[in-house]
Amino acid sequence: MALLVLVRHGESLWNRLNIFTGWVDIPLSENGIQEALKAGDLLKDYKFDVIFTSELVRAIQTAMLIMSRNKHGVAKIEHENGKMKEWGTVYGEHGRNYIPVYKAWQLNERYYGKLQGWNKDYARKVYGDEQVLLWRRSYDIAPPGGESLKDTAKRTIPYLKERIIPELEKGKNVLVSAHGNSLRSVVMHIENLTKEEVLRLNIPTGIPLIYEYKNRKLIRKGYLTERGFINKLIE
Repeated sequence: MALLVLVRHGESLWNRLNIFTGWVDIPLSENGIQEALKAGDLLKDYKFDVIFTSELVRAIQTAMLIMSRNKHGVAKIEHENGKMKEWGTVYGEHGRNYIPVYKAWQLNERYYGKLQGWNKDYARKVYGDEQVLLWRRSYDIAPPGGESLKDTAKRTIPYLKERIIPELEKGKNVLVSAHGNSLRSVVMHIENLTKEEVLRLNIPTGIPLIYEYKNRKLIRKGYLTERGFINKLIE
């Protein structure tokens, strides 16, 4: 039995300022750093074999901070293209305790188009509370010039099936550090949520969501907290 651990990155500087971020490459806030380290403390005894992140720095930071607390190895970014694919290889015994980290644009946050860089309260004043809620939480309604959750799923789900599930089938434990909407699309697929259910789904920052991969199925254990597992998924 293998484990799939999903973590939404810790609070970013723009999360803190209540700004639509999307693909803008914003780092973690100090609070976000602490959230990632806390997640690392919760996961310190978990042995991971492979790690996947988006290409955005807030997700990469979160993965690295989580693994800075881990007892079973050191995370190392794997370069899959160009000269760094060769030059970045660690050979022989020195590479034994390294855990590969693969960056993928497919796991990036939903592209928010025109809204990127807008304060969310300002967007509500311009477009109305209900419209902004639909853009943020609905399945198939996209913001101006951006992606809907359905659009996001068209890249996250193939990546889940082609890159992540095969690792679980090999019995490997997998950590995924990504974003609120890219993870919402993954959870919707895993849990077979309806469009109505996904409207209420919010993935909190920095709290690991753990699944067991058993008999070719992902079975939710729940969010891992200091009090143990919390199974509430739809909020």
